[in-house]
Amino acid sequence: MGNVGTVYLVGAGPGDPDLLTLRAARLLGRAELVVHDGLIDPAVFALIRPDAKLVSVAKSRARHTLPQDRINALLVREALAGHDVVRLKGGDPFVFGRGGEEAEACRAAGVPVEIVPGITSALGAAAAAQIPLTHRDSASIVSFVAGQCKGLTEQNWAGLAGKGRTLVIYMGVTNAPNIAEKLMADGLAPDVPVAVIENAARPEMRVLRGALAALPQLVERERVKSPALIIIGEVTAEKDAALAQIALEAHS
Repeated sequence: MGNVGTVYLVGAGPGDPDLLTLRAARLLGRAELVVHDGLIDPAVFALIRPDAKLVSVAKSRARHTLPQDRINALLVREALAGHDVVRLKGGDPFVFGRGGEEAEACRAAGVPVEIVPGITSALGAAAAAQIPLTHRDSASIVSFVAGQCKGLTEQNWAGLAGKGRTLVIYMGVTNAPNIAEKLMADGLAPDVPVAVIENAARPEMRVLRGALAALPQLVERERVKSPALIIIGEVTAEKDAALAQIALEAHS
């Protein structure tokens, strides 16, 4: 076997290229091959060297450009051919980014792999909207869940949201009715405050607020599209609305 390249699993953060790590920016600046997700902000691509080859493996609810096993095989194949590969992912590679699966595939094939963490979307979105995920008066526990995973009805979310707790839901806007129904069936009060953050840390960011029972109507009325996160808990209450407005103005 000849020289083997390295696969770099790089977190692109929530959107704003200024939130990339220095390591991520340097790798993008020298990368010859970048395999990227579909929700990467265009401003991040401006950091990639002009002659780099870009391969999109964008996923959507209805369509996958490449199934995950073929993405794994692509990374391994290119590395075994001697190419360094930057696998660019929104947020952090190891938080709902399937980075663990890709790292396992690389290691199994004898391909060196490096993880370059990014600001996960939950932290980036909350910071951009100036919503504290923890607060001495409101929450001391934070949970992250995926709202689009298979078997949603079978997942046990009991106790993840409620008094003193914040629940952050990734990939949940298209499943908002089922999510609201599930949480209320688990005993969460219908009037628990929620926030939906669309296009976090980007100029077009929106922060939408309401109550849990009205979450499906909020998402439908405002035509919320991915990338978006749902945050549930007292930390999103309207008392912080002025801070959210400041955050919106800062990104406009």
